[in-house]
Amino acid sequence: MNTIVRKQMAIHPEVMDLLNNQIEMEMTASASYLAMASWCDQRELLNSKAFFYKQAEEEREHAMKIFTFINDNGGAAISPDVKNVNNDFESLRAIYEMGLEQEISVTKSIFKIFKAARKEDDFITEVFLQWFITEQSEEEDTFRSIIDIFDLMEGMPLKMVDERLPKA
Repeated sequence: MNTIVRKQMAIHPEVMDLLNNQIEMEMTASASYLAMASWCDQRELLNSKAFFYKQAEEEREHAMKIFTFINDNGGAAISPDVKNVNNDFESLRAIYEMGLEQEISVTKSIFKIFKAARKEDDFITEVFLQWFITEQSEEEDTFRSIIDIFDLMEGMPLKMVDERLPKA
């Protein structure tokens, strides 16, 4: 689409499209973390419940940050349609492993947008995404550290493992 609005944007149109895809990815992650929080809540896994509720809110904040960035720079942010969120999990460890996989996918997507912004000389978006790159590094590290706790406490009761996990 090559409208006058797109020609006046501070961000490159193709990069804007990738950013809109990222909004959907962040909102899907938020919904996924809500499902994980609910699973934990039903099993009285209090630290994990608090952790995933916080993760859900953070992902929504990330989506909103991108949403407002697009609109503030002359683009058109699109509200995503989130579907097919998994609500059935086999174990607490599996939930954290899914969380790590989700974060790795988000990181790869951010890198893809960053590369596209660099290719198109979209410096505004490139600078904007630097915060997300740092954030994703921290998110992945958090999940890896939690999975390490499962390895260290193998064979311990689930409630005891949950008590050793960070709340948020």
